[in-house]
Amino acid sequence: MFAAKISPAPAPPWFVSAHHEGCDVTQAMEVNFDGLIGPTHNYGGLSDGNLASAKNAGDVSNPREAALQGLEKMRMMVRAGLTQGVLPPHPRPDEWFLERLGFGDWGGMDITAIATSHPRLLKIAYSASAMWTANAATISPSADCASGKLNLTPANLSTMLHRSGEHEITFSALASIFPEDGPFALHPALPSHPDFADEGAANHVRLCAEHGGQGVELFVYGREAGESAMGFPARQTLQACQAIARGHGLSPTRAVFARQARRAIEAGAFHNDVVCVGTLDTLFFHEFAFEDTQGTLEALRRAGDGLFELKPVMVPEAEVPLEDAISSYLFNSQLLRMPGEDRLVLVAPTETRDTPSTARYCEQLVAGNGPIGRVHYVDVRQSMRNGGGPACLRLRVVLTPEELAGVHPGVILDEAKIDALQAVVRARYRDRLAPADLADPDFAIEALAAYEAIVAALELPSLA
Repeated sequence: MFAAKISPAPAPPWFVSAHHEGCDVTQAMEVNFDGLIGPTHNYGGLSDGNLASAKNAGDVSNPREAALQGLEKMRMMVRAGLTQGVLPPHPRPDEWFLERLGFGDWGGMDITAIATSHPRLLKIAYSASAMWTANAATISPSADCASGKLNLTPANLSTMLHRSGEHEITFSALASIFPEDGPFALHPALPSHPDFADEGAANHVRLCAEHGGQGVELFVYGREAGESAMGFPARQTLQACQAIARGHGLSPTRAVFARQARRAIEAGAFHNDVVCVGTLDTLFFHEFAFEDTQGTLEALRRAGDGLFELKPVMVPEAEVPLEDAISSYLFNSQLLRMPGEDRLVLVAPTETRDTPSTARYCEQLVAGNGPIGRVHYVDVRQSMRNGGGPACLRLRVVLTPEELAGVHPGVILDEAKIDALQAVVRARYRDRLAPADLADPDFAIEALAAYEAIVAALELPSLA
């Protein structure tokens, strides 16, 4: 009933697939831009359909440990020889959000009174969910775009109130990092209407032979405009996916729109990246990731004809029950080509190792002769307890050497910069944050000061 959709029309005349002719496609690289977890990291339980977020709502969090864990994951990437970027946290509390709701000007706002009368609104103002940069935007490499530029569209995140204002700050941050006078095209977010609900790259996979060559972009949606369903919300619409593909100038023959299985959404897979991850020519997914698995794979093979041969790795329900896949975040992992390794590496959370079915599957996976040859486990438990694994924490950006040279250098990491960021975290982040702490006006001042120290360390004064 819900087959994957792909236009049979040929590429329009304005699409020039050879705009990289003469360039060495092997020189392009996939750069992961991880979100630096902010000083207000807390378990607000605001995300409907996110089971981990709901389970741990109200618990005491550790912002310092959360940020240090994320930075150590970034350090691991740098030491592996990969280019690693970072995106700053958003300033919190969100002063403008509270002002628009009639709580007065920031200078005279009574945080303690808001905590008493409207605790949920205060939790929203303190939300640190922007740390999950897989939701920040959808990005298409220049090799796929008619303009020959890297295209970026911030996600409107309109389904969840606590995330619906993030796109404004995300746009400013991306504009500072990918300046408009460079080889980049930054678009505004889609209209914040249910018909165009967009959750960013968490519902987007790019497949290719080489990162720098033309690829196929897979957009996964949970509903169409006007549809309603009982249970957990389907956060991504087909119409949002189509609008982004049009805006980025993608060839219709190289874009696939596939429906996520309702069964997965109801089980807690609120984004496609909870049940699917892919890179290069490999798609790693659960048996119940798509409403029409065979239709999706056939559409991807047609779209990739002449570019690459698809390598699908489907994990059977009989070996890894959907509930285990979601609780362990097996698929919310980074799938990477590491320097010096001839098979892909899956960077998975330690929860995958600690869950018997997924640990057993991973052992079998690497013992075989398939495209994934190693699993590396990382500790991001603070993020996991709020519903985000390694894949949630990063936004993938394919860059040519020339494009990388145009990126703001302050956000490209080396070990010295990671050390500097960790010093800010250790000096300014709390190691204990309870829900009651959000009512303290001094914490608001403390959190904003920490944000300013971070953007200064990243040399992003325009965001201070």
